[in-house]
Amino acid sequence: MTLTLNQQNRSFGGTTQFYQHSSQCCDAPMRFSVYSPPQAAQQPVPILYWLSGLTCTEENFMIKAGAQRLAAQYGLLLVAPDTSPRNLGLPGEDDRWDFGSGASFYVDATELPWAKHYQMYRYVTEELPALIEKNFPVDPTRQSIFGHSMGGHGALICALRHPSRYQSVSAFAPITAPMCCPWGETAFRGYLGENRQSWAAYDASELVKTSAWQRPILVDQGEADSFLAQGQLLPERFETACQQAGIDLRLRMQPGYDHSYYFIASFIDDHLRHHAEALGCL
Repeated sequence: MTLTLNQQNRSFGGTTQFYQHSSQCCDAPMRFSVYSPPQAAQQPVPILYWLSGLTCTEENFMIKAGAQRLAAQYGLLLVAPDTSPRNLGLPGEDDRWDFGSGASFYVDATELPWAKHYQMYRYVTEELPALIEKNFPVDPTRQSIFGHSMGGHGALICALRHPSRYQSVSAFAPITAPMCCPWGETAFRGYLGENRQSWAAYDASELVKTSAWQRPILVDQGEADSFLAQGQLLPERFETACQQAGIDLRLRMQPGYDHSYYFIASFIDDHLRHHAEALGCL
């Protein structure tokens, strides 16, 4: 599989790079970004995947989050894929900001016309990791995942469905119960159809009931987040589900913070330490 390097920049002794390739899962061009820490020039390093939220691309996290400084210190390779296939000419793909382009919800779509291209769960958990392991000096036995909003939802479902693969998981303002919120209902109905039983495979508050995940989960949520007030995020549902399942959820409600990358940048260091500790980098 051929990778096309579109751009690279030096950062804290490492390199931030932006790539494009032809995805077999999505049957479409896909883009992702990678931060390679300076340690990668000498030895295989752990991988930390970031999944971004609605409307974002592979660029937002690398440009706005301020993660490279500690990633360089801890020797973490950061990987951030785009949030969906794009420019496919599908009917309605660009009509809404919360469905279609930039809004895959990291599911494997079963409904037409999305099923041919929107296979983002397989892309994130299978194709992209294989691509990273083949082309970068990484240790595939040491990988973790985190994300924001829709990407926080994505990170949680990936970890809960693959508890032996990921050493840690965390999220900023994740959509934790998509079956019960307007964003999730729109996306799941469009991508997965009307059978709500199939939706549960992509709902973190449902997955914790049967997951073998046993490690702490770190979640930061801004109390001034307008989407919290609108009932899109529902951290209280996830908290209750984790308590009932005996999962250690560290839910931190942050007064005055909203849903933006200012919020992410304010607490990114805590999340990187959370993952660095689990990956044996401290």
